Amino acid sequence: MRPDQLLARIATLDLLEMRFPENRCWGRNDALDPALSRAVDDLRARLEHANRTVYDSIRDEIRRGDQPQSLFHWVRLALEQENSGAQGYSLLDEIISGVLQFEEPQGEPPPISLEMVAYQPTPARHIFAMIQQLEFTPQDVLMDLGSGLGHVPLLVSICTNARSVGVERDPGYVKLARQCAQQLNLSRATFLQQDVSDADFSTATVFYLYTPFTGSILRHVLDRLRQEARGRSIRVCSYGPCTATIARESWLIPPRGAHSPEFQADQDRILIAEALPRCS
Repeated sequence: MRPDQLLARIATLDLLEMRFPENRCWGRNDALDPALSRAVDDLRARLEHANRTVYDSIRDEIRRGDQPQSLFHWVRLALEQENSGAQGYSLLDEIISGVLQFEEPQGEPPPISLEMVAYQPTPARHIFAMIQQLEFTPQDVLMDLGSGLGHVPLLVSICTNARSVGVERDPGYVKLARQCAQQLNLSRATFLQQDVSDADFSTATVFYLYTPFTGSILRHVLDRLRQEARGRSIRVCSYGPCTATIARESWLIPPRGAHSPEFQADQDRILIAEALPRCS
């Protein structure tokens, strides 16, 4: 199978999963014909093998420390195929999943309070858009507050010369993020297992939040970020429901139109705000 048909293979695998789910318990009346079942399994295996070949090639580029041009190629093609109003997850997320190759988290996650939000990864198209807009330098340090499996710090480390730090309370997620960084030789990406309230913000220049918490926890973190901004320039990026709260912070300069009803209602975008100099 041709490497340049990666997107078509992903779409075909999605269709197979919709029509012939792997883990479905088939009843007596809807069981597949054995010959058809074998054909479906064989096609699925061949498609997945061809995709793994592409993903392994991209991983080799990353391990060598090269700019992963093949990854950028597929990112560009996947984004071109998306509709301008696309929301949620897409083909690009499946490519990133294939490249990062996370295992399933083991063990029970720690309990979350009423003000904490269950983890979901940021859609990949938003991560790449944020990376492009921020124009990271080698002096930058991105800190992802509630980093989960680490998609944002890992992709920042892969695509830029900046350092990145993921702060996450779930030890299972931290273990897998560290494992991925080690397997890909991403020495500029580190992951800390701790509560965000205890994290040291002093080295970071860019902070990212995908609504990991709300209420008093969010308020506490924003107050700490405001203190950091009194002595230096920082940028704060957010995605999801917490974005409306962050956009209203008086010490931040949000993008133009961030206070409009349309922006406030649209949660499928990343806010990038800069701290006012010497804010009080």
